[in-house]
Amino acid sequence: MKNGGVTRASLDKQPHDVAAMFDQVAAKYDLTNDVISLGQARLWRRAVAQAVAARPGERVLDLAAGTGTSSLPFSDAGAYTVPCDFSTGMLGEGKQRRPFLPFTAGDATRLPFRDDVFDAVTISFGLRNVQDTQAALGEMLRVTRPGGRIVVCEFSHPVLPPLRTVYTEYLMKALPPIARTVCSNPEAYVYLAESIRSWPDQPRLARRLQRAGWDAVAWRNLTGGIVALHRGTKP
Repeated sequence: MKNGGVTRASLDKQPHDVAAMFDQVAAKYDLTNDVISLGQARLWRRAVAQAVAARPGERVLDLAAGTGTSSLPFSDAGAYTVPCDFSTGMLGEGKQRRPFLPFTAGDATRLPFRDDVFDAVTISFGLRNVQDTQAALGEMLRVTRPGGRIVVCEFSHPVLPPLRTVYTEYLMKALPPIARTVCSNPEAYVYLAESIRSWPDQPRLARRLQRAGWDAVAWRNLTGGIVALHRGTKP
């Protein structure tokens, strides 16, 4: 089956294939994100930082942290911040740039941390790349202390039909050529475009969080719903 010239087979990647894909784009990953998001990525990171509201002395787990760019606001706020990712290429690039952060390799479905360790856990633009979303949400609950919080920032579904149409056209037709100009592996962004199209909308992701055991689940749309910020607390 094809959509906009992109095969659905690209979604059949195994975890090691996805990790290798991110290894290949690590060096230019942050630059590419800024370009293909038309500068919105920085605004989204700021919204995540405000939602997490890290405080001095807290422990924050930043999953799918890549090179650690998303971890900096929490660290700057005085929280002990652990950037965790399954891509060793991303972690290596991050360690070179930010040696003061404790980069940790880990699978979101089998986190290498004890129960009830973190005050907050967050994941930005990485949950849809996890093979078992429900298992990952359960693992995040396990490592979060009672009363702790989760913040999930992920691409979602625009709420206005005209924006939805324009966004879909951009994803499938414009994003891969743009990525080709700044990225050594534009095929990675074809995969990402497909994964975004297949991702659940805001209410369905909220229900997944609730099924995993998170309480007081709510979400806020960013950029008209192109991105959604989901929040919850551990009972």
